[in-house]
Amino acid sequence: MNTIFQLSLLASFIAGMVALFAPCCISFLLPAYFANVFKEKKRVVLMTFIYSLGIFTVMLPVVLGARALTQVFFNLHDQTYIVGGVFLVFVGFSALLGLKFPMPQFSFTKNADDPISTYMLGIISGITSACCAPVLIGVIALSTLSPTMVQSLLVGFFYVLGMVTPLYLASLFIDQRNLLERPVFKREFREVTLLGKTHLITVSNLISFVTFTGMGALIIFLALSGKLAMNSSEEGVIQMVQTVAVSVTSVAQQIPGLDVVFGVIAFWSLYRFLKYINRQK
Repeated sequence: MNTIFQLSLLASFIAGMVALFAPCCISFLLPAYFANVFKEKKRVVLMTFIYSLGIFTVMLPVVLGARALTQVFFNLHDQTYIVGGVFLVFVGFSALLGLKFPMPQFSFTKNADDPISTYMLGIISGITSACCAPVLIGVIALSTLSPTMVQSLLVGFFYVLGMVTPLYLASLFIDQRNLLERPVFKREFREVTLLGKTHLITVSNLISFVTFTGMGALIIFLALSGKLAMNSSEEGVIQMVQTVAVSVTSVAQQIPGLDVVFGVIAFWSLYRFLKYINRQK
């Protein structure tokens, strides 16, 4: 295993965590995630995994060198955020009324409350994250350090894994503390009749609706007013992502095998995470 590849896994994972907190990334991804938590209410860990699969679906083709897709993200930056904002408003109203997307039930998703909307939300979050210059440039720069497609895929995998790991940890905390099982979130707010059908709105539904629609409307406004355009202010975040990658690489060079140990621990942790999901009823 060559030195560049060994050092890039740990560096890309930490750089991905740094990129998550870029303003243009976290401003969409994190509120969308927590709004969906209140929408789902149960099986938060499974929902988080499905949500992350949507992000992976978008980011990994970029890692593998889909230059056309990368160019689309740059050229249609504002339009992408507008589409994402509209989708958030739509999901907000579906969350308020408890509507779900119809879909065939597979063994993997049978325990999920509304897997298709969660996956689609992950895809939208992945697209908007890819439109964020620090995220996009970071994943491209790190993946090019690996000489083969397989190695590039692993580097990109760990980069995106770094982005979603805080969400995995948050889902475990919420699930183990049973935060959404508290009576205040299940309290009935009011009933709404639409097209002859009565929908019960709970406090949890209301929180999800306000978060989704509020964020969606704000994103649409900012995109239409040109305030979400990529500019020089993001150069500092891009530099931070690259600096973190180089710094971690320098440290890892002094500890032979560190990247291998990290990879083993990461895949073991992911395996345990998936087993935890499988135990959820």
